[in-house]
Amino acid sequence: MSAARTQSALGCKTGMQTETSSHGVGDPSGRFAPACRVLADAIATRAFPGCAFGMIAGGEIALQGALGHFTYDEGAPAVTAETVYDVASLTKVVCTTAAAMLLYQRGRLDVEMPLGDLLPGFVVGRTAGDPARHVKLRHLLAHSSGLPGYVQFFRTATSPAALMRACLELPLEAAPGARAAYSDPGFILLGKALEVLTGEPLASWATREVFAPLGMAATGFCPPPAARLAIPPTEEDLSFRQRRIQGEVQDENAWVLNGAAGHAGLFCNVPDLLRFAIEVMEAASAAGRPRLFDPATVASFARRQSPEGSSRALGWDTPSEHSSSGHYFAPGSIGHLGYSGCSLWIDREAGVAVALLTNRTWPDRECYLIREVRPRFHDALRQAL
Repeated sequence: MSAARTQSALGCKTGMQTETSSHGVGDPSGRFAPACRVLADAIATRAFPGCAFGMIAGGEIALQGALGHFTYDEGAPAVTAETVYDVASLTKVVCTTAAAMLLYQRGRLDVEMPLGDLLPGFVVGRTAGDPARHVKLRHLLAHSSGLPGYVQFFRTATSPAALMRACLELPLEAAPGARAAYSDPGFILLGKALEVLTGEPLASWATREVFAPLGMAATGFCPPPAARLAIPPTEEDLSFRQRRIQGEVQDENAWVLNGAAGHAGLFCNVPDLLRFAIEVMEAASAAGRPRLFDPATVASFARRQSPEGSSRALGWDTPSEHSSSGHYFAPGSIGHLGYSGCSLWIDREAGVAVALLTNRTWPDRECYLIREVRPRFHDALRQAL
C-alpha cells in the first residue's frame, strides 16, 4: 500500500459515522493512528485484504472503522465499519456460549449434566466403563472433554444426520477433565445438546433470545443469496466445494450441517459485536433497559476451568502467555478467535472491548501473519488509552 493510500485510509476510516450509538466515534486527536497503522501495514504485507474494527472504552464506542477491500483484486469493494463477515469460531461465544449462559441463569441448563443424558447416541453402544459416559456439559464448554480437536467429517458425511452420527461415535483421546484441548466436535455436540434443551434449532433460538434483544440486526446464519456479495469472500475452495466461498460458511463441517452449528456458521459485523460486548461488560443497563445476562452468570462463565494450566473458561478463552490479546488485557479478560481472521476480546475490569474482523484466509488458508498483527493491534489500542 502506498504512503498516500495509507494516509487516506487512516484519515477517512477512523472517524466513520455509525448507527451503533449516539456517541461520536471520531478520533480528532489522532491517538489511535498507531493502531490503525498496524492494520494498514498488515494489509500492505497481505496478512488480509481488509478489515473492520471497533473498540468500547468507558461504556462508549471509542473507535470504529475499516481499512482495505474485500479481496486484493483491483476494484474490489471497500470494507466499511458495517461490513458483515463470516466470524467462524466466534460462533462459539456469541451464539453457543451466550445461549448456554442464558439457559444456565434461567435454571434450564446444569453444566454438570452428562452429555449422554441429552444425547443418548453419545453413549449407546459404548461399554459400561467407557470414559465418554462421564463427559459433562462443563467439559464441552471448557474444551476438556477428551474429544479430538478437529475431524474432517465432511469428507465422508454427506448429510447433517450422517455427520452428527459420526460426531456422536467419536472415541475420546483422553479422560474427561484430564486435558484441555480445543475441540470443534465438542461444540458441535454442545450445540446439538442445547437444541434438545430448547426444543428448537440453535440458530432460531439465539436469534430470538440473544440477537434480537441486543439489537444485533446484522447477525445470523445462512445469509440469503441477495446478501452474499456484500460479504467478503473467505477463500477460493479448490479441494471441496470447487468454488469461491462468499456469503456461505467457510467451515466445511458447518456447511454439511446446513450452515448452522454450535462451532461455526455465524455471520456478524463490528457494530453488533460491540453491542454484545457492552452487554457482557454489564453496561447495557445504561441504555435504560434490563440486562440480558446477570453479572453472576458472566462471572461464572468467565472463570478459568480445570485442568491446571488451561486458559479456558466456560466457552470463553482468557489471556495466556503470548495471547492474541496482547500485554494489557487483565488476566480476568475473556475473548475468542475465529479461524477466518476474526477476534473479540473483553476486559471487564477495565471496561474495554475490541473487535477485529478480517478474511485472512483469502485467497487460501496458508497465511498466518494475523498471529503477529492481533497482539500488536491490541497493544497499540490499549497504549492509546
